[in-house]
Amino acid sequence: MAKLKLDLHDIYNRGHRIDAELERIMDEAVDKKIKTVEIIPGKGSGQLKKRVLRFLQQRRIRNLYHRVEKDSKNHGRVFVHFRH
Repeated sequence: MAKLKLDLHDIYNRGHRIDAELERIMDEAVDKKIKTVEIIPGKGSGQLKKRVLRFLQQRRIRNLYHRVEKDSKNHGRVFVHFRH
């Protein structure tokens, strides 16, 4: 099963780059009919994960995917599942 991965550790403090990378990975998943995208905001204070989840809740983004799964074993990781 094909999966894309986006690690946000390197750009955690660059707001505009975070949004651009999230947009890019979601578009790529739709274009390539990828089933799962793994987003790694890291554990830290939780602010980056909250930002990622807020991004995913935008109406136009929410229409692209099927469901979001917060990893129960690693709270620094989020999976976005698509229904292609």
